[in-house]
Amino acid sequence: MARSRLIIPALSVVLGAAFIGDLNATEPPKLAIDTVTLSIPESLTGKPGDSAKGKQVVLNRKQGNCLDCHAMPIPEQQFHGNIGPPLNGVGSRYDEGQLRLRVVSMKLVNPNTIMPTFYGTQGFHRVAENFQGKTILSAEQLEDVVAYLRTLK
Repeated sequence: MARSRLIIPALSVVLGAAFIGDLNATEPPKLAIDTVTLSIPESLTGKPGDSAKGKQVVLNRKQGNCLDCHAMPIPEQQFHGNIGPPLNGVGSRYDEGQLRLRVVSMKLVNPNTIMPTFYGTQGFHRVAENFQGKTILSAEQLEDVVAYLRTLK
């Protein structure tokens, strides 16, 4: 099967996704989505993330807040969620690009997911005025989370 790749300026609308981009950039980034593996193979920042910072984003209730829905191999934290799948071993199940796509917008993989789009700004309903036009995570934070998830083998 031939591998196809979509280059989409700001990911305007693909598989039901809305605008995704860094609001501080002068132009929204172009995200290359591999439509065979459902991944974003290129870093959003052009450099690898920091896994230690990523763990902090994952735990932060105002940023990633992953423990709210997922069980994770972080025994020092209490009250892991069970809405989403456990993230133990996620770094073995998915490559970096597949993890990146899932954190950017899991809705590209599963349109019925309740997981939020962490790097999108449009296509949402009833967004509080002070959050309109803002992503949940910056491109750097997103890359840090991907780096941390890669360590969960």
